[in-house]
Amino acid sequence: MEKSASHDRCPVRPLSEEEREERARLTNGEPVADFGANPFVSYLADDILLSLQNPRTKEFSEPAFLIMSQVVELLFKLAHTEARQARDLLDLDDVAGALWVFRRLSRVQNVLTDTWEVLSSLSPVEYGAFRDQLGEGSGLQSSMYRHLEFILGNKNEAMVTPHRGDPAVHRELRRALGEPSLYDAALRLLRRRGFPVPQDCAERDWALPYEERQEVADAWQLVYQDPDRHLELHQLAEALVDIAYDFGRWRAAHLLTVERLLGSKAGTGGTSGVRWLRRVAEHRFFPELWLVRSGI
Repeated sequence: MEKSASHDRCPVRPLSEEEREERARLTNGEPVADFGANPFVSYLADDILLSLQNPRTKEFSEPAFLIMSQVVELLFKLAHTEARQARDLLDLDDVAGALWVFRRLSRVQNVLTDTWEVLSSLSPVEYGAFRDQLGEGSGLQSSMYRHLEFILGNKNEAMVTPHRGDPAVHRELRRALGEPSLYDAALRLLRRRGFPVPQDCAERDWALPYEERQEVADAWQLVYQDPDRHLELHQLAEALVDIAYDFGRWRAAHLLTVERLLGSKAGTGGTSGVRWLRRVAEHRFFPELWLVRSGI
């Protein structure tokens, strides 16, 4: 008799008498079928996911740092996925669809900021007990974080260089550097809707850093002057500011956590630590949407 494919993949082990008694106890004696592989565990690849936490010391505080850092990487990936989807929807003139995605992205960003609550619970002594295991490792080397900054519009070719040692990652980052950002898509939409966004803002070399333009601020000013008439675009503008605001909160929490753990010491990866993070924290995505507020 031919075996099913599922049976080949997940052979069912007969339950022992003790296991049958335990199952009967848990189900109040109601009969239940024997189970093969747990489908939820299989879907999540739990066996792989939960095998990736391998602290390098016996310090009790290291798992908190390691696991939360891995969680942050996954959240970076999710935030990037949502931002990329929103960009593509704007290119299709589906503002309503993009706004719905922004709703979820905002929640992802809030969770990202909250991860610093766990990391900031480490004392300088606890962090110092395993910090040398990072070597030259730094959050700067996170390719997923770089993808997220690129899709939001903070393009910097120099930030691709640290990934040259991994050809596949380096190739993907080079590709992402040359793609339009979420803000580029918003400006192209604004121009298609008849607002005076300069042509060289709508079509340019996407790999170059975006430079603030007064003409773009003037175009957004028209939206804010009559938000009822331009309701969809006004909602888009405020949703973008939400994203920039939430990212600013994440950076501020990062700064405070590092200052709490390291004080004025140099950061890993060769940065100046807190001084460098203070400069980074001053950066704002979607600059004209901040500039326009002075004229409202």
